[in-house]
Amino acid sequence: MNYNGKVFKPVSNSGNILTAEYSGGKITKGHLIGLVNTDGTIDMRYHQVNTNGELMTGICKSTPKVLINGKVLLYESWEWTSGDFTKGESILEEV
Repeated sequence: MNYNGKVFKPVSNSGNILTAEYSGGKITKGHLIGLVNTDGTIDMRYHQVNTNGELMTGICKSTPKVLINGKVLLYESWEWTSGDFTKGESILEEV
């Protein structure tokens, strides 16, 4: 899976090391860094400051699915490593 040049909400890519900055909603500023594996999965870590001024950290694994139109969905399993330590799942859609 080559993510180079594709844009997602909130992820962008440039090679097998993925980095992104993000903000919006309750997030004042956030960053992530990850590794893109040969099967296209992404293993990442993120940190962010929310609108309450709290610093939050977490981990996430994303699994891609290429749609018939060529766009990519990322199925994510994430976990906070600070705060309430909750876990969850998300789906990101290529813009």
